[in-house]
Amino acid sequence: MNCLINMSKKIKITQVKSEIGYRQRTKDTLRALGIKKMNSFVIKNNNSAIQGMITAVNHLVKVEEISWI
Repeated sequence: MNCLINMSKKIKITQVKSEIGYRQRTKDTLRALGIKKMNSFVIKNNNSAIQGMITAVNHLVKVEEISWI
């Protein structure tokens, strides 16, 4: 039961820095996360795939754990 609670946590990912000047792979990772513009955000389930994408673009995004959803 405890494992289900941890997997259902949500995180808010906000782009805080421009993707201009970075590799196409970095831009594609932002698109895969669903982020399209500066200061836009998405809410995703916290899982290992999303964590890997966040690690790849951590210099461009801000991540917050949310508990109200």
